[in-house]
Amino acid sequence: MADEMTFRIESKGKGMRSDVETRKHSMVVDEPPNMGGEDTGPDPLTMMLSALAGCENVVASMVAEELAFDLEGIDFDISGTIDPRGLKGVEGVRPYFQTVTIEAKVKTSETEERIAELQRITDQRCPVYTTMEAAGVDLKSDWSKA
Repeated sequence: MADEMTFRIESKGKGMRSDVETRKHSMVVDEPPNMGGEDTGPDPLTMMLSALAGCENVVASMVAEELAFDLEGIDFDISGTIDPRGLKGVEGVRPYFQTVTIEAKVKTSETEERIAELQRITDQRCPVYTTMEAAGVDLKSDWSKA
């Protein structure tokens, strides 16, 4: 493999809480009280949606530069649905997202056609998006001009 990128975290867990360290950053991942946690940080699935927003933003910025696309910014509103029976071990029910809905408001002077091109290329190259896609998550994505 040519250039390879490596990612690493360290995590110390107690109960539902995980204290995560990576490079110079610290994060807390926890569950809300109704799931047995203390709500001291976002839950893992919310972190996954956050990773999707961050990854789409990074890749879109790279693609915009390549396309000479006027990208002033993107605001994401992302939600996901899960069947909690999968977490509880019910056979035949997957324990990850069934659907993820992405609404992106693109701040730009570009046309809707160019926005669609930016979205298409971004979605093809975003590691988090393509991982969800490969897992069979029903991804509903709508990018439009802000």
